[in-house]
Amino acid sequence: MSGFFSFFLYLFLTFFLLGILIFVHELGHYLTARACGVTIHEFAIGMGKRLGGFTSKKTGIMYSFRILPVGGYVAMAGEDDEVDDPNAFNKKNVWQRMLILVAGAGMNVLTGFLAMLILTTGMTLSGYKMPSTQIGEFEEAASSYASGLELGDVVLSVDGTRVHTGYDLSYEIMNQGYEPIDVVVLRDGNKILVPDVVFPTGESEGVMFGGMDFRVVALDHTVGNVLKVTLFRSTSAIKMVFDSIGGIISGRYSLKSMSGPIGVSSAVSEVATQPMAVWNIMYLFALIAMNLGVMNLLPIPALDGGRLFFRFIEVLRFGKPVKPEIEARIHGAGMALLLLFTAVIALKDVFVML
Repeated sequence: MSGFFSFFLYLFLTFFLLGILIFVHELGHYLTARACGVTIHEFAIGMGKRLGGFTSKKTGIMYSFRILPVGGYVAMAGEDDEVDDPNAFNKKNVWQRMLILVAGAGMNVLTGFLAMLILTTGMTLSGYKMPSTQIGEFEEAASSYASGLELGDVVLSVDGTRVHTGYDLSYEIMNQGYEPIDVVVLRDGNKILVPDVVFPTGESEGVMFGGMDFRVVALDHTVGNVLKVTLFRSTSAIKMVFDSIGGIISGRYSLKSMSGPIGVSSAVSEVATQPMAVWNIMYLFALIAMNLGVMNLLPIPALDGGRLFFRFIEVLRFGKPVKPEIEARIHGAGMALLLLFTAVIALKDVFVML
């Protein structure tokens, strides 16, 4: 397969996966708005010129596919301006409006959790062993063993962060183990603090990471353990988002660490060529789903979190909202900055691939 063909194949796969996430996000808004009785003009997937679709004779809602395969929206009456429709978005109480705004991100997180459940169940049925947090074997000359960890220790927390499965144990060591860290273990029935544990380190794009120098005992293949791994692997994925934001604010991560659709396409192509490609792509899909859900709730103008922020202001002002035209201008400016930022990230991804 030629590199040119592979690039467009993985780019198509990336937009297909993102399209699914956009659809379920907008579906969350749509279903919640319908449940709250809001008048809806259009449900659109994509942006720009309308390519096709249909209008429901029963509800009058227009369902559209638009030319740019990014984004989407649910056009509700009274969302950005004052209208006389008694069922308009702005006529609903503030809690209903907040619920509608949260529903899109909630659907993304739920989709990520379901993808993680399918991933964990599928890998378990395929014979893959789910990792625990109990140390089963050290690598030769392991620095963590020299620092005080012992065979049979059950790791409970890494530098103050509770760990429940081998996945979040591995992540926390990678995220925090680039310098000596405190590890709490269960040893012979007692909780023991092992201070200043040293792990081997590595570097990627100027960022230091820690590495696990031991192997863990496998969990039994039970329904309870599948659900446990799914739950805590999902919460760990959400924590990754906040850790990444914190790393960007602190300067640990640079612009090189951020990726748009083109960068995601590169990641998809990389995991698709590795062993267990289907499960790798499923995990990446789950990560992106949760990432989109969390990022969309940040208080940034034009995002759902930005709109939700104005609803909180309305609550604090005892039901008096910010003037719609002022809010609309702020969201417009936010959208312009987001598009500019997206363009910068896309150019960065292109230059990295060249």
